[in-house]
Amino acid sequence: MFQDAGETCRVCGGDGRIGNAMGDTKTCPACHGSGRRAEDTGWRDVTKTKPSHYKTPQVKKADGTTAPASGPRSPEGIRLAGEVRASTIISSEDKEKLTREIAAYEASHGHCTKTFSKKIRKQLRPASA
Repeated sequence: MFQDAGETCRVCGGDGRIGNAMGDTKTCPACHGSGRRAEDTGWRDVTKTKPSHYKTPQVKKADGTTAPASGPRSPEGIRLAGEVRASTIISSEDKEKLTREIAAYEASHGHCTKTFSKKIRKQLRPASA
């Protein structure tokens, strides 16, 4: 699949520069001025889907050790957990469950998305008859 290093660039023809009808020239975007054909390495993953991008925040304990954060840490997560605690409609067990769910979502995604926040807030509304 890799091309020979001696092949010339298809875009600029090996010049390393491209021009337009107005006479302006610019470095070739395909070979970046080398005149050689670039290697095709396949798709480049630019999404942040790796677990290392979403490290769980560490909290220092009194004895000097660290442990994963047990509650929400992002501003949206803290605000959402406050709304859960302030709710008078749901039971205390449900409040604890939703707070744990918020913390778990933050741990896996890094922050609370708008969709997740809407899902939690929907559970805080009274059941319609």
